[in-house]
Amino acid sequence: MYPPVLLELILTKDLLKFRKTYNFTIKSTMFKAIFTNSFGILFSRILGFFRDLLTASVLGASIYSDIFFIAFKLPNLFRRIFAEGAFTQVFIPAFARSRHKAVFAVHTFVIFLSIILLITLLVNLVPELFTKAIATGFDSETIAIAAPYVSINFWYLPLIFAVTFLAAILQYKHHFATTAYATALLNISLITALLLAKGKESDIIVYYLSFGVVIGGILQLVAHIVAIYKMGLFKLLFGGFKYLREKSVTIKEDTKKFRNNFFPAIWGNSTAQISAFLDTFLASFLVTGSISYLYYANRIFQLPLALFAIATSVALFPRVARYLKNNDEAMALKNLNRAFWFLTFILTASTLGGIILSDEIITLLFQRGAFDAQDTANTAAVLQMYLIGLLPFGLQKLFILWLYAKELQMKAAKIATISLAVYITFALAFISPFGVAGLALASTLGGFVSLFFTIRVFGTQNFFAILRSRNLLYLIASSLLFGAVLVIFKDFISDYI
Repeated sequence: MYPPVLLELILTKDLLKFRKTYNFTIKSTMFKAIFTNSFGILFSRILGFFRDLLTASVLGASIYSDIFFIAFKLPNLFRRIFAEGAFTQVFIPAFARSRHKAVFAVHTFVIFLSIILLITLLVNLVPELFTKAIATGFDSETIAIAAPYVSINFWYLPLIFAVTFLAAILQYKHHFATTAYATALLNISLITALLLAKGKESDIIVYYLSFGVVIGGILQLVAHIVAIYKMGLFKLLFGGFKYLREKSVTIKEDTKKFRNNFFPAIWGNSTAQISAFLDTFLASFLVTGSISYLYYANRIFQLPLALFAIATSVALFPRVARYLKNNDEAMALKNLNRAFWFLTFILTASTLGGIILSDEIITLLFQRGAFDAQDTANTAAVLQMYLIGLLPFGLQKLFILWLYAKELQMKAAKIATISLAVYITFALAFISPFGVAGLALASTLGGFVSLFFTIRVFGTQNFFAILRSRNLLYLIASSLLFGAVLVIFKDFISDYI
């Protein structure tokens, strides 16, 4: 359905003006979606940094901060693999293609929620086993302390899967605001928990945080249910439940193709999370606080990655999937071109700023209370290693959506496997000479390898066509100038922190 202004041009047969207006409308709509996601993520991350500031002040880089990050890491690992990662990337193209969208959506939701609830119950039955799996370096006493927190935190997973399912439906309808801003509700819940727990013993504080995670998941789910209701999509979901048994045969082919694509997508998304899991696993053998250094540095690294790269890919993915479904590859490439240069300029600037001012950033955000100057130095070193890979990680997220939109999940999985192998090799080689910073550097090298092979599948000719569409020398010159300015003003900035 075209907007009224475009319908008027069609009726008057002003095709040249229609084409220009149409392109402008597409471009403005795309960037509106990107900035909606970006501002929502920024709002959430500001609250997240305030949350981390409070956590660092209250718990510092201690055994209890390590325990909480471990407890929250496990549901996050499964969330990113099953929910936000593989599910969304396979569901949206399959949902767009399905002729029985309501039944297909509800069938998929019921199957996945059932599996996730079973996993959650299993974790609650044997929490020590799962805790040991992600923190082998912990002794038996520490694992016994951490296990109850793992049980509580894991209930976040079924809640956030329901959120992700509803968010995918909203994204297909080009509604991004609810999902972008609802993520702030988790941080609000955790900040409230920290404020209520202020002055209590460390173990009690971690209990407050764990229940805060679950309450945050409930709040996000409520926000998405309200959005679904306001957009009139309850009828679609209700119809899916109503006719699920009756019409389940009609979606047999859709579900088969979804299943065939989903399992490679699980592995493709798992490798990044396995890398994060291995970071934690290996860091648990290093000095106390190493897990926390990785966590705090990664939180900062993830800000520009989420604010720009993830926000752009989320906004672009439904659009590219629709263009490719309709065999309009030229328009899909045109949208990708715009997004590529937007990300390249902004992530290059973020990389330079973050590396040059890493000490100042950590000092400003975290150095207070139990978080001392040595913690700042260690976290800044880890941050610099992560930031070297910001641009390749960001661009890889952009190009990988092309593979998923074309339903090339198996090729994406193979690329992810190569990247994981590179990470493991360098992590084992670097952990001894460089400590926790070596783990971050290994992750960065894996990102470079992943981008290289993703571009090969995307098409080197397509990639070089994108590079030729703008002046690359302008990017290099402006980056050097920006870096020089930061170096000159570094001491001045340090004096005011």
